[in-house]
Amino acid sequence: MKPTMTLDRVLSRLGHASRTEARAAILAGRMKVNGRTVRDPDVWVRPECDAILFDGRRVKPARKRYLLFYKPKGVITSHGDPGGRETIYQYLGEENKWVAPVGRLDKDTSGLLLLTNDTEFGEFISSPESMIPKTYMVKVNALMSDEAIAQLNAGVEMKRGDRAQPVSVRRREDRGKYSWLDVVLTEGKNREVRRMIEAVGFKVLKLVRTRIGPLALEGMEVGKWRELSPAEVAGLWRAAAKQ
Repeated sequence: MKPTMTLDRVLSRLGHASRTEARAAILAGRMKVNGRTVRDPDVWVRPECDAILFDGRRVKPARKRYLLFYKPKGVITSHGDPGGRETIYQYLGEENKWVAPVGRLDKDTSGLLLLTNDTEFGEFISSPESMIPKTYMVKVNALMSDEAIAQLNAGVEMKRGDRAQPVSVRRREDRGKYSWLDVVLTEGKNREVRRMIEAVGFKVLKLVRTRIGPLALEGMEVGKWRELSPAEVAGLWRAAAKQ
């Protein structure tokens, strides 16, 4: 932790609240620094030296949590939604309200999602520099030719002018009139799988993230979560360090 930071970041960095919720708590007068109530979320403090209290209790690092969640389709990756849509936190429970997603999955995508209150870990794993491979199972709206798959593997220009360069795209199977693919990416561009499939003339009918580095979907139930073991957390650090 840096020797100085803004007061709102103290709560988020130590795993007690999101930045938005921390700012609201400070504005409500729930925090004191060296015995004085502070209502400015942007005031600079020294967590290692200053006496910082939240609701009368000294602020200390929360126990670091690392969760793996099988996100259902139709659920948004957000703390709340003005439109009343279902969110991942309705599945995670009260004890996990301060963990934050490491990256995101869009509403219509299901599969593995990492969550943590360890901001250093979350920022590192989600950074493009970490190059953690993520695998997606994709159902497309027709039978895809070998040529189209080769085009995807070579990299494609997408509609917004950016380029998708997957690690690999391979045919999983052809079932009826649809092709199923396994797509591996290390990037985290918005709706990248969907947009790259559209770039070669197809549409995604189903999208499931099946792996994040060494972590796999096998054994998980839709809508359920579990804590990562220390070995699994270490494995993610190692997977990123090898890239």
